[in-house]
Amino acid sequence: MPAALMLFAAGFGTRMRPLTDSRPKPLIPVAGRALIDHARDQAAGLPSLVTVANAHYMADQVEGHLAGTGVTVNRESPDILDTGGGLLNALPLLGNGPVFCLNTDAVWAGPPALKVLLEGWDPERMDGLLLCVSPDNSRGHPGTGDFTLDAEGRVTPGAGLNYTGAQILKTDLLSEIEGPAFSVWKLWERMIARKRLFAQPYPGLWCDVGRPENIAEAEAMLNTPDV
Repeated sequence: MPAALMLFAAGFGTRMRPLTDSRPKPLIPVAGRALIDHARDQAAGLPSLVTVANAHYMADQVEGHLAGTGVTVNRESPDILDTGGGLLNALPLLGNGPVFCLNTDAVWAGPPALKVLLEGWDPERMDGLLLCVSPDNSRGHPGTGDFTLDAEGRVTPGAGLNYTGAQILKTDLLSEIEGPAFSVWKLWERMIARKRLFAQPYPGLWCDVGRPENIAEAEAMLNTPDV
């Protein structure tokens, strides 16, 4: 199984303004807890993981919040590196094996996301596995879906399921991508071309907390009984 977890926590949170004028998005509270702590909960039930969070915008606050948690903060300076570049930059800390990756701007109601991902991980067939959820079980994420699945679970961009921000990735193809700053989409494109990017359905509820108005929706979801 993957032995490391990358938490994406470096972004500017422009869609979350004005809340992000004074703090980074991963530290915005939802139901009394910072978003990044909701993200860290998604590793529950797994053996201890080497965990790295990248940081750029208001990095001092991210570092202070995570002090004493065992999470290593990898600062990106002078420029932000985006998700793919941030992952590549953190590889010396994460190691060479497959890596759990997790956005820090969502909340979940249901089983721990990374445990669900691991149940579907097959490194013989897969270079990447995305955790996706049906639009009916999504909150704060309008539209008809991000990815279409074939009969075997391979993904292509299109209507179908929403990507939740949780994934397992092999990282060897990162060396092929021109950087230093680039999106993880560049890695996905290579995996799709090789027919080795798959999706695992998430059975619970998920809320994208990308805008201030999504906070109330996320808190209501977390109070949903019997999820």
